[in-house]
Amino acid sequence: MSNAKIWFNGEFRKSEECTVHIYSHALHYGSSVFEGIRAYETPGGTAIFRGMDHLRRLKYSAEVYRIPLRYSVEELHEACRETVKANGLASAYIRPLVMRGNCGLGVIPKDMNIVDVAVMVSPWGAYLGEDGLKNGIKACITSWTRLAPNTMPPGVKAGGNYLSSQLIGLEARERGFEEGIGLGSDGLLSEGAGENIFLVSKGHLLTPPASASILGGITRDTVMTLAAELGLQTTEITIAREQMYGADEIFMTGTAAEVTPVKQVDHMIIGNGGCGPVTKKLQDAFFGLFDGKTEDKWGWLEPV
Repeated sequence: MSNAKIWFNGEFRKSEECTVHIYSHALHYGSSVFEGIRAYETPGGTAIFRGMDHLRRLKYSAEVYRIPLRYSVEELHEACRETVKANGLASAYIRPLVMRGNCGLGVIPKDMNIVDVAVMVSPWGAYLGEDGLKNGIKACITSWTRLAPNTMPPGVKAGGNYLSSQLIGLEARERGFEEGIGLGSDGLLSEGAGENIFLVSKGHLLTPPASASILGGITRDTVMTLAAELGLQTTEITIAREQMYGADEIFMTGTAAEVTPVKQVDHMIIGNGGCGPVTKKLQDAFFGLFDGKTEDKWGWLEPV
């Protein structure tokens, strides 16, 4: 959005006015943390989906990397609401970003308190395509593994972590697939380039645990909660590569990906080669939160 209004360090600015210094620590060393949040148009008006949960994770991510966050979660939530309204969007993708500024060169910041905070919004449809959302995508297991334990914290949503995601996603696209899948350093399933993964086997959901070098997604948690409401059991368990090939259904979840079926992994067609019945049931429950067909029992919809 060329004429977007961006909340930058506590005030609205035009996008071209939101400049950062070439010496910004985040540019040189990846010291930024961020969130991806969606606002949906609902029968009751525009609502942010689980914004407070996302922003609590943003605060946690900043704390892990010792980045001082001078705004409270509540202040950032208000900034998100106001930015959506200021840009006149009925639905939006919201990107809060916390980044170290011009601290001078050096891996360890010379001034820990130089930090910029921004909230951006933009229209954003289906991340992996409308057809992919409906009929499924093709994914492949790439040669790149996810972060090994005790190297960098994969449970933190930091800018630097997404270099791994870029390698996984780029390799997949170079090979003709829509998305890539990363295994952990132990050779077991971890996650997609930017999504959590679920397998459906004999009517049960299987998904890698937090210890599998995943980002514990908020959409992942949402789907597990909705599955329980539908009487579906979810087991967090380590998953071998070949189990994906034999799954009845596979789907990916994420704020951007929402609930996207996977119709093929590598050379193997999964299930019916499209969106399976369990995945469709969970999709309907998820999107039903925004058209009023699924009751929001959990207070996930936060009016703008």
